[in-house]
Amino acid sequence: MESVDFIFTNALVLTMDLNFNQYNPGAVAISGNKIVSAGPTEEITRKYAGGEIIDCQGKVLMPGLVNGHTHVPMNLLRGLADDLRLDVWLQGYMLPVERQFVSPDFVRLGTLLACAELIRSGVTTFCDMYYFEEDVARAADEAGLRAICGETILKFPTPDAQSFEESLAMARDFIQRWKDHPRIIPAVAPHAPYTCTEEILKACASLAVEFDVPLVIHLAETELETENSRNENGMPVIPYVKKMNLFDAKVIAAHCVHIDEGEMRTLQHYDAGVVHNPSSNLKLGSGIAPVKRMIDLDLSVGIGTDGVASNNDLDMFEEIRLAAFLAKGSTGDPTAIPAQTAVLMATRMGAKALHIDHLTGSIEPGKVADLILVNINQPHNIPKFQRDPSGIYAQLVYAAKSTDVTDVMIDGKLVLRNQKLLTLQEESLFARAQDYARQIDAFLIEREGSVLAKLIAIGGASEEESFEVQAKVPVQDIQPILARLNQPGITILRKRHYKEYDTYFSFGDPDQGWLRYREDHFVAPNGEVTHVRNRLTHIGLMGEHHFPQQVLLSRSRYIAPATQSLRFYREYFKPSQEYQIDKERLRFLVRYQETEFYINLDTMITPKLGAFLEVKSRTWSRKDAERKSRIIPVLIQYLGADPEKSLSEDYIEMIGQ
Repeated sequence: MESVDFIFTNALVLTMDLNFNQYNPGAVAISGNKIVSAGPTEEITRKYAGGEIIDCQGKVLMPGLVNGHTHVPMNLLRGLADDLRLDVWLQGYMLPVERQFVSPDFVRLGTLLACAELIRSGVTTFCDMYYFEEDVARAADEAGLRAICGETILKFPTPDAQSFEESLAMARDFIQRWKDHPRIIPAVAPHAPYTCTEEILKACASLAVEFDVPLVIHLAETELETENSRNENGMPVIPYVKKMNLFDAKVIAAHCVHIDEGEMRTLQHYDAGVVHNPSSNLKLGSGIAPVKRMIDLDLSVGIGTDGVASNNDLDMFEEIRLAAFLAKGSTGDPTAIPAQTAVLMATRMGAKALHIDHLTGSIEPGKVADLILVNINQPHNIPKFQRDPSGIYAQLVYAAKSTDVTDVMIDGKLVLRNQKLLTLQEESLFARAQDYARQIDAFLIEREGSVLAKLIAIGGASEEESFEVQAKVPVQDIQPILARLNQPGITILRKRHYKEYDTYFSFGDPDQGWLRYREDHFVAPNGEVTHVRNRLTHIGLMGEHHFPQQVLLSRSRYIAPATQSLRFYREYFKPSQEYQIDKERLRFLVRYQETEFYINLDTMITPKLGAFLEVKSRTWSRKDAERKSRIIPVLIQYLGADPEKSLSEDYIEMIGQ
């Protein structure tokens, strides 16, 4: 008899091999970290003698589940911000909190919590994308899991790097030092095409090819992403990243919700793996991936949970069930993804999508011993019909729970035995996690009380205060003023023509000021719009100081590029009221009495307030403001308007009070 280290006996063995062989009662022999043989119990016990014999008592013995896409440190953000659109959820909450809190300690703790959850739910392999990914790798190694760990690369600063060059250097160093680890596979992870430049995508592909490691990326997750790709790049997402040489690498593409058949064929041609994330895509309203058609076209499609901040758990049994249900419901075909295929997606096909099916995903001689036992002798899984061999797959997909997993072996080592974790002390993790929750709650409570803080949190806001002296005068006709701008004593330094569409948000607390979303249309001399610019401006308290002749020293302003839609800002800032102001503006930068002023000639469209001459100048001191406040009425009169009719109100004050 041949000596081995473990023999699992008296199990219903689902090999998930190419022939879907089953053995009942079956057994599996393991030596070191490898599967030696699988077959009927009588045959295996006659041929092999085990150092430890484990009587499975009729449980299902199957390959460990493969969670193809997640962000495990985000276990510390579970339930932080739910029932939001993807852009509001990501830009408004996840990224600001991550910038504030993510550190090596945060990542390690979140990963250890996730590993406990993954092991208990039968996952033996996961594919991750996050920051400080080496700390993810260390924690996963400590827990005994198999993992692909992708160091995230973005075009803007991240919690672990100030530039993408720094992120790439970190990824290179990480890959070089972990490439030969028995269970941890380092990878590079450009976040998504819309958060990476062409240079980043090409550099990441080159790095992955150089070291023959996977490249992890989000692709075509939302309809907006695909629309923007067509508008900005002239092509859909998959052709665009193909042009960036992405498919030179072993791509693991998460989501792929909005791709057409041609894009599917491209992915299949380049042997890219796709990871379906049913719960996350539904919860964030991203859509339903066309999984049935992908599989029909011989694409390797795995299943992932995504991170718990958008799921909110790592339960692969839920995902397997939902993957089958979604395919049936979206196609109207109850045979679309049968139970056997759903299990395949979470085992052998899932491993193939991660480019590691030579290692794991099925119970076959020579593969690593990544195995789980599932107790189907539970009230929710009784009775068991025997006439159809495929019935066991239906039991696993439609009735089994993650809590039915009793034992987990990874790489030939037991990490869960009789539902007791052997590699982690969960209780010590819970208290530390709750401490982070208290800190994050305090941070968000303080931020939610300030519109300015929320603006700064989403990035790009200039925190330098800008003050202006300004006055405006209603006029009957702007043409005489245009003529007077050419008088001696006025030098025109620059002139522009805009159509401005302003949306103002007001809030229940007047101390919060106003938030303005402005869409500037730049108009050429021939009347055509040459380009459009979007900006956000936070306007502080009104009427900070009035000088004589109704010249106002205005409030502080914080300006940020408006990179999201108006709908995003409406949902993120939650204004109590909203006002629309549209106008046509002729803007001049002039020099008068050795001082620079902006002169705006505004024709109000919405609401119809008439025409106005507005004179402004930036200032930096009270003395300078007082000097300019004396010049402004003189300039107004020089332009033919009546300074006695000056108004110190902004347009929004005229309509918003």
